[in-house]
Amino acid sequence: MLLSDNISPDFVKSLDLAGKKQLCEEIRAFLIEDVSRTGGHLASNLGTVELSVALHSVFSTPGDKIVFDVGHQSYTHKLITGRYDKFRSLRSKDGISGFPRNDESEHDAFIGGHSSISVSAALGIAKAMHLKGEDGSVIAVIGDGALTGGEAYEGLNNIGRDMSNLIVILNDNEMSISRSKGTVAEYLTRMRSSRSYYDKKEAVKEFLSHTEVGKELSKSISGTKDLVKFAIYQSNIFESLGLKYYGPVNGHDLGKLIEILEIAKITNEPCIVHIKTKKGKGYKPAELNSGEYHGISARSRPGLRSRSFSEIAGVTLLHIASEDDRICAVTAAMKYATGLEHIAKAYPERFFDVGIAEQHGLTFCCGLASQGMIPVYAVYSTFLQRCFDQIVHDASIEKKHIVLFVDRAGFVGEDGETHHGIYDVPMLSSVRYTEIWSPYDETTLKLCIDRAIYHSDGIAAVRYPRGLCPAGGNTGYSDFYIAAGGSDTLVVTYGRLAVTARETENADILTLLKIYPVPEKAVEAALGYKRVLFFEESMKSGGIGEKFLAALYERGFRGEYRITAITAPAAAADVDIQLAEAGFDLEGFDRIIRNEE
Repeated sequence: MLLSDNISPDFVKSLDLAGKKQLCEEIRAFLIEDVSRTGGHLASNLGTVELSVALHSVFSTPGDKIVFDVGHQSYTHKLITGRYDKFRSLRSKDGISGFPRNDESEHDAFIGGHSSISVSAALGIAKAMHLKGEDGSVIAVIGDGALTGGEAYEGLNNIGRDMSNLIVILNDNEMSISRSKGTVAEYLTRMRSSRSYYDKKEAVKEFLSHTEVGKELSKSISGTKDLVKFAIYQSNIFESLGLKYYGPVNGHDLGKLIEILEIAKITNEPCIVHIKTKKGKGYKPAELNSGEYHGISARSRPGLRSRSFSEIAGVTLLHIASEDDRICAVTAAMKYATGLEHIAKAYPERFFDVGIAEQHGLTFCCGLASQGMIPVYAVYSTFLQRCFDQIVHDASIEKKHIVLFVDRAGFVGEDGETHHGIYDVPMLSSVRYTEIWSPYDETTLKLCIDRAIYHSDGIAAVRYPRGLCPAGGNTGYSDFYIAAGGSDTLVVTYGRLAVTARETENADILTLLKIYPVPEKAVEAALGYKRVLFFEESMKSGGIGEKFLAALYERGFRGEYRITAITAPAAAADVDIQLAEAGFDLEGFDRIIRNEE
């Protein structure tokens, strides 16, 4: 047994090729068993076992820097770099993160929770090392799905010839979370299928050197690379951007991987190594359906579906789209995760997966809206952060009517700090012509979707959490609900916290559905109370609690007011633990209501 507490980069280097292959088999078996127990990103990590072993066979961290994009493919790297004994704490309270974190290990060069950042980060690291006179290579590991994100090209475009210590590894598995979309995916497919460029290179060179015409032609074209391109009319986008290109290489052939990385290491110019891998490699269910096995819950059976907020939102949108041909659904590589697979199947001409390109998706929606369509953009709250400029400039200025399904709002649990949806409220509520709705059960979710689509003329956001959606009752629509029982204390809240708040018997409860702009009648209803306590699963600074307080004080309220909100992102843990630690469980509500903290 090679995989043990003694595993380290030096140990990996000490193994011969047969030993390294055995280690790969043991790591793959460990991941299948352990991630199924703890939950986590399974398919992506199964696809990068050989790559990670090869990287640590050739390079030496932390002197050499490996930047993973996205970091959910870094589990093997974590195992090799001294975290085997902690791995069963993956994505749990006080455990190790599911993504690279430099504050967790010196072997993690850069945080990696979001996509398309690795080249820019690696470029900055490489430049800093060069300025400080430090030796060592910097390796950016980027997936083909991440190449649909614009920042990847901004990074590639800024690589200079002097960045001799920079290596970009393109992990090409034809997937992001859903299957990769767009012309980039098509281009990579052509590169993979057109091996003639590589196979013919030496043959063309040899042929031309034996003919008079060829000799003259060779003189007029500088360099073998340009010579072959001229001869067989092919080019390579990466070489055009100034990178030496190697590949494609079988990413599961450990011997070839080590060989090509050794070559890249001694190449005295920036280069890209194009490897072809299989997402879910070695575990047939994940190979056949890598999207379903991208991220799995602890002890879950991924084939079983539940009635989550996302699922209900997607089905509700399908019903609306069946009666209104203006409805268009847009997602950024999250068709299944956001519940849009239903509308994609029923109305493919009105469904658009833009890939990992959130900014483009937002502006694309604005273009649709400018021509009378009603675009609904389903996007995780944490990824909506990338779209702030587009929201301000492309949507708000001309008051375009777009609808945002802001999924995974609030705490998200085990993915931790990089994925919490706690900034969308401060962000969106700072933009004019914006309305925000926050349902807490199936009934209010459907109501909020209807109001956002048909009763708003600007940006309309419906934000809801990850997880199961309570059924709800037959409640008539209002901007807010108030449950009054004669208390002099009023608890104001919204979203899933409303379900918890209604269990308390120590205060009256005001539940906001429309959270921004703050409904005036809700503020008026709060004026008669001596104490107003606002609970908010969002950031305190810039949140609705502050806006509600400002509205109260403008109307003369001078009673006691307290905001319980999120002041910092929570570390990875179960959602219930995160909520309890923030004071958002029933015990926490009652403690604060009774003034016990």
